[in-house]
Amino acid sequence: MGNIRKKDNTGNLYFDFQHQKVRCREYTSLPDTKANRKKLEVIMERIEAEITLGSFEYAKYFPNSSMVKKIADIEAKQKPGYTKTPLFKAFALEWFSEMEPTWRASTAQSYLRYLNVRLIPHFGEMEVSQITKADILKYRSNVAKQSDGKLKPKTINKFIKCLNMVMNEAADRYNFTPPHLNIKPLKEEKVHIEPFSINEVNLILSSVRPDWRDYLLVRFFTGMRTGEIDGLKWENIDFERREILIRETFSMGRWEYTKNDGSQREIEMSSIVYNTLKERYDHRDPDIEMVFHANNGSPIHTPNFLRRVWTPLLAYLHLKYRKPYQTRHTAATLWLAAGENPNWIAKQMGHSTTNMLFSVYARYVPNLTRKDGSAMERMLASQVEGFHAPLNTKQTPENLSQNPDGINNQNGNDALENSPQAIAMESAFWDQFIQPTQTGRQS
Repeated sequence: MGNIRKKDNTGNLYFDFQHQKVRCREYTSLPDTKANRKKLEVIMERIEAEITLGSFEYAKYFPNSSMVKKIADIEAKQKPGYTKTPLFKAFALEWFSEMEPTWRASTAQSYLRYLNVRLIPHFGEMEVSQITKADILKYRSNVAKQSDGKLKPKTINKFIKCLNMVMNEAADRYNFTPPHLNIKPLKEEKVHIEPFSINEVNLILSSVRPDWRDYLLVRFFTGMRTGEIDGLKWENIDFERREILIRETFSMGRWEYTKNDGSQREIEMSSIVYNTLKERYDHRDPDIEMVFHANNGSPIHTPNFLRRVWTPLLAYLHLKYRKPYQTRHTAATLWLAAGENPNWIAKQMGHSTTNMLFSVYARYVPNLTRKDGSAMERMLASQVEGFHAPLNTKQTPENLSQNPDGINNQNGNDALENSPQAIAMESAFWDQFIQPTQTGRQS
């Protein structure tokens, strides 16, 4: 039962009652008089009646009281379906909407698919704070077993990574320990690249529809990603410096920043790429800003290219199907086969270091794949006094006349690289790859 009491140090009256099993004391500035007591007793009776009926609203009588929040929290916990922390479904979708502006369109689409197809159906009705390490391990194990090998460890790791990102944010907001700590990802199989051989490149370029030949040629000999070449504009072709400027990409119907800062780069054009783009520029439609485009001038629609050009072409030529991205690997392996400097290749590809080259393309690097010991032979010959030439090297009059003293003519080689003959050899190098074909333009 509630009472009206007097505060000893001030002599003012205050309410003293219980609500939700909590003692509530609300002070007033009214002095202890008979009239004031009667007034507060009437209010007290009304409060007790509302408490009995279950209709009492604390904030209605004491809006500025510190007890308002405490009582509201107690009442919320008594409602059906109350959870201490949000359910995974609600929080995951909230997290996605907050993070989506920071991702590329393709990344956002992947995460949303992982949430809707994989994670929400399993964890959706669980409180984020109640998901345990055991829950995650059990889920991952069941997915791997149920897929019967159709889902590779790399794919499973991707949507578990998405789950971990959601749980990290939830743990930070609601102050609990993330359950996925110390869970190691599944061991992934090494992905092997499948570049096209130069004979296959020749076959493709000589067989593709004329209006798509330039597009594929530039892909094969620049290593540009799909979004980079699909978003290439004439304003980013510098014919004077013989460079392609990678500044933006077009993917899934959206213009976006490049994959990362390192992908912002200048690709040096070889003679064959320069000549192809120069001729295309001379015959371009001045009202269209795209280098490669659909009939209406809009950027290339990748699904159409795959369905109408790429897939039928490989099938017609009886070539093993490979994604168009393999044209990028093809460019890298051709540069390596030609003996280009790995640092230059990494710059062309948009890699900050050569680590990717040596990890992905190791067997295509001539110095790594040579097994005849010739590199060591040359080093010993130039550095060790009295070294004798290997027995399998035949001394011929031609060899002796060209280099009678056996001296390493390195300086002469350096000078030759910058000579007119070397420049002509560069054109000849590319010409041997490309068979004469009818040239055409994409319409």
